[in-house]
Amino acid sequence: MVVVKKDNIGNVFVSGAKVCKMTDSNSLVTKEVLEQLYREMLLIRRFEEKAGQLYGMGLIQGFCHLYIGQEAVVTGMRAASNKEKDSIITSYRDHGHMIAAGMDPGGVMAELLGRSDGYSKGKGGSMHMFSIKNKFYGGHGIVGAQVPIGTGLAFAHKYKSDGGVCITYYGDGAANQGQVYESFNMAALWKLPVVYVIENNRYGMGTSVSRASATQELFSRGSSFGIPGEKVDGMDVLAVKEAGEKALNYAREGNGPIILGMQTYRYRGHSMSDPAKYRTREEVQKIKEEKDPIDNLRDMLIENHNIVEKKFKDIDKEVKMSVTEAANFAVESPEPDISELWTDVYTN
Repeated sequence: MVVVKKDNIGNVFVSGAKVCKMTDSNSLVTKEVLEQLYREMLLIRRFEEKAGQLYGMGLIQGFCHLYIGQEAVVTGMRAASNKEKDSIITSYRDHGHMIAAGMDPGGVMAELLGRSDGYSKGKGGSMHMFSIKNKFYGGHGIVGAQVPIGTGLAFAHKYKSDGGVCITYYGDGAANQGQVYESFNMAALWKLPVVYVIENNRYGMGTSVSRASATQELFSRGSSFGIPGEKVDGMDVLAVKEAGEKALNYAREGNGPIILGMQTYRYRGHSMSDPAKYRTREEVQKIKEEKDPIDNLRDMLIENHNIVEKKFKDIDKEVKMSVTEAANFAVESPEPDISELWTDVYTN
């Protein structure tokens, strides 16, 4: 039986999955906000490109999962969030989330290189770094493990009545993990303030969603728990921002969890060691040409706000300089002392 219902923020859901489109509020976004969104997405991309270079030089070891192509998701969600109250948790593809959370690029890059000035003192590397100051709780290497932890962070927000919401990111591969659904049950039962953000980049490692998931509309997976969901164009930073604002308000007002299914795409392989032979070059190129979040926002700024080419060149120059400084800081940072093996094992 199809159940149609409407929530208190005006969204319509069918059997728990939203089917109506968002209202277009792009005209309400100022030129200054658009420029800032552009700059933040560009910073993430240039940072990741530099990380890829350093990995190729052997300075970054172990796993390294780049976020290139998916920048609109975390940038839009961060713009929608309350930076003083909301917490963030994600998977191992986490560099972009850290930059968006306001963490210093130098400290992030130093951690990628395993240096003592990194956010986890060089002991966490690419997949495990944290910043309590920025309310960023990882970075987790186990697929789907961040979802129950994020649900716990949401419980803490509710317990403390601090008005915060936990934004819990996970991918399409993790969407099939059992612990995700245990988390859904607990979050719905206790009406926890959590927004589950599925970054559906179409491939769980090298397996397409169509081959791995019986139901591919992952945003509707919470319907049996009464959790509403919405499908969002994750390559459009303004669509993400608008959906994020509605979802965060929904959770913050005590309605419980909500799911956002971000349709996005990663340009690089699953990790730096993945040649991505499971898809064609033509597929990747088509997405780059038609859906690139940075290029499309740039075109909007040119068309609607008469931004000249020199402005974009200046922004790119400033961003590249910032990333170069972060890389130099990381390379010059010392490796952690052997005594660090025994620190931070337990904490009060």
